[in-house]
Amino acid sequence: MKFGFLAHATTPAHRNQVRGLDLLGRLLDDHRGTVRAPGPRSSVTLPMLASVTSLTGARCEGEVRTLAHTAEQILRRPTTARELVAAEVTALHEAGADLVGLGGATSIVGDRGRWTASRTGVPVTSGNSLTTYAAHEALLSCVRLLGMPSEDTPVVVVGYPGSIALALSRLLLAEGFRLELVTRPSRRSASALLSYLDPADRTRVTLLDDVSERYPVPRLYVAASSSGGVIDAERLCPGSLVVDVALPRDAPRAPGHRDVLLLDGGLVSAVEGVTTGDGSLPGPTQQLNGCLAETLVLALEGRAVSWSLGRELDVTGIRRIGALAAHHGFLPRPLATFGRALPDDDIARLGAHHRPRSRSAASPDLSALTRRRFSEHVNPPMARLFAAHGMDRVFTRAEGCVLTTADGVEYLDLVAGYGALNLGHNHPDVVRSLRGFLDLGAPTFAQYISMPVQTAELAERLSALSPGGLERVFFSNSGTEAVEAALKVARAATGRTRLVHADNSYHGKTLGALSVTGRETHRAAFAPLLSDVNGVPYGDTEALAAVIEGAAAFIVEPVQGEGGVVLPPPGYLLEAQRLCRAAGAVFVLDEVQTGLGRTGAMFAAEHEGLRPDVVCLAKSLSGGLVPIGATLVRAGLWDAAYGSTDRALLHSSTFGGGNLAAAAALATLDVLQAEKLPELARDRGAYLRTELRAVCEPYSFVREVRGVGLMNALEFDSDFSGAAQALAEELLTRLPGDLHTLADWLPGDVRTTLARAGDALESSLGDLLCLRFAAQLGRDHRILTFVTANHNRVLRIQPPLTLTTAQIDRFVAAVGSVCRDLSLHADVLGTP
Repeated sequence: MKFGFLAHATTPAHRNQVRGLDLLGRLLDDHRGTVRAPGPRSSVTLPMLASVTSLTGARCEGEVRTLAHTAEQILRRPTTARELVAAEVTALHEAGADLVGLGGATSIVGDRGRWTASRTGVPVTSGNSLTTYAAHEALLSCVRLLGMPSEDTPVVVVGYPGSIALALSRLLLAEGFRLELVTRPSRRSASALLSYLDPADRTRVTLLDDVSERYPVPRLYVAASSSGGVIDAERLCPGSLVVDVALPRDAPRAPGHRDVLLLDGGLVSAVEGVTTGDGSLPGPTQQLNGCLAETLVLALEGRAVSWSLGRELDVTGIRRIGALAAHHGFLPRPLATFGRALPDDDIARLGAHHRPRSRSAASPDLSALTRRRFSEHVNPPMARLFAAHGMDRVFTRAEGCVLTTADGVEYLDLVAGYGALNLGHNHPDVVRSLRGFLDLGAPTFAQYISMPVQTAELAERLSALSPGGLERVFFSNSGTEAVEAALKVARAATGRTRLVHADNSYHGKTLGALSVTGRETHRAAFAPLLSDVNGVPYGDTEALAAVIEGAAAFIVEPVQGEGGVVLPPPGYLLEAQRLCRAAGAVFVLDEVQTGLGRTGAMFAAEHEGLRPDVVCLAKSLSGGLVPIGATLVRAGLWDAAYGSTDRALLHSSTFGGGNLAAAAALATLDVLQAEKLPELARDRGAYLRTELRAVCEPYSFVREVRGVGLMNALEFDSDFSGAAQALAEELLTRLPGDLHTLADWLPGDVRTTLARAGDALESSLGDLLCLRFAAQLGRDHRILTFVTANHNRVLRIQPPLTLTTAQIDRFVAAVGSVCRDLSLHADVLGTP
């Protein structure tokens, strides 16, 4: 059976879209030599729903036409509009349609389909029955998620006694709801307005002519006016939820706070197995308007009959069309807001506004609650990224190299706090030390009014361990603070201002640390930063020699961690140290990631026998249990900066140097030495790289396995260059018409913009391969990895130094499995 559907633009932007399609269609007609009948064109044909095959195997064909007029424009001239609608219905019928569906406004101007059916003699449907059914089911889903009984739950229905609002009212009253019906101001009496309802139900109905009367209290709303824009979401009370069926929307703008939800009402989506399209391109299956979906369902049933006509819809018919839609694979879920699927948790949390708090209430799902809190109050874009890649896990236990979710699923952690967990999670010796310190009742923060016991001991220990015996230690709370302290001591001691850093470096995200971070992505939003700064290529001693004279300091990572685990050329760091000495510049080693055993030595400086002026430490210094940073400084340099009474407190910190953090750090140093973790990192890191290289060797998309100790990385060579151009050429060639000539007509700036968009798409595809690799390791193998901050194509492998050989073998096997799954991306045919 063949259907037709007459839609209309829902917004001015949609109207412009339709007009644009018409313009492109005219150009294509000229190139194809297609001659259209003379006269004005009042609609544009959309090809995406040329056919539909349902779950049952039933199939229908059809044509969707859209008027380039919004609902406001149509309703403004209803007489003219209904004649236009009748003409389009007749044209669809003459083109073979046995049944024609009408959009919201194209239905209203024809007396909700009655006048149109009578005038044209063609079976038509307003689609209001399935629209009502979908809105009703959406509201019931919300009521269930909110934990509210239907009996006596108040619902505000906007648009009564319009066709959909009236039908919804009848359905809701039959289920026990109390209704507050919002009508347009009119001269009709209350009894006349209530005459549409069963007399037995009228005691549970309140009539309103101003929806804002209900704004001050949390309410459930169903909005189905024909005018749109009648609800001000910003004024809704927290806990309010609107199922918005109207087109244009009755609540057109999302509220500025998350305790109010606006749901897209009257929509259905096809389940997997339903196919739409014209055979060459897939058609839409998600969030179809009920009026269109009702047309499809009737066509799939082979029913060329008028349906859903007039103001008063048959409740039995509403339920019947809903059942038929489900039979063919069209369901009123998932719920969505402004086109985005809405998790059940986001709805359920509003229940707290509708019921008193109870001590006996069941505990909320901690994972769901945490996801919601993080998404709303910490970092919404990051929450969306995690959810898209299946990384929105919530862990409730941690031990060694293993993280465990609330439901008992264990993951092998190869991220380890980005280098902050060299001892693994909750090492028992460090936990015992912290508990012992707290049991002492000793002061944690007594800096600058006393000599802190544990902090002083830690400074002595670090001085003894440090490369070159750095005698002074300043304590802070993080790596970026340790870097700030290093930059300040260099300037204060030398009297110079200029700072030199390596390109592709990462030193932190405070303003000073950002100034010496060699990645513009991190810096651009905070400009201007420190001005007297030079960047030089990492590993290039000639470039360093050209700028180091007169500089206060050169800061460098022994291994660029966030830069992609980039190792220095042999001899580079020694020569950099020599150049600094000769120029009188301070040589600063940032060992925030590389220090404390990570590279197979207590400090990475030991690999080349370096004697830096300053070393920055943090991350794993406290075993990952308490924030701490430390800046180790040569005594003469410190004295030049702060070695007088009036300069002794030029740089200080309220929380830096606390005894609790120092107690954890002392225990950490004990464990590192007692368990010989630097040596373990050296040996197991070498074994890991050997095994990874063997398993990745057949796959060209793994560009390199590299690292030192247990600071390692996989770099991906995911080249998608030319993909966008090839796709464009394919479409221009395969689609009908001389599209190449049409593309040649595009203005130069448009072509340039499209080319840039293509380049960005190709780059994003390259980044996506690495992200998907990490996601698959987590999803399929319960192994956690992540990309480095500067490069989305480098997968970091920085596990706790306690990683066992068996855990390495498990990881290597998982990498091999994911490589095989992605073997399509390898260059060699038949890659295993």
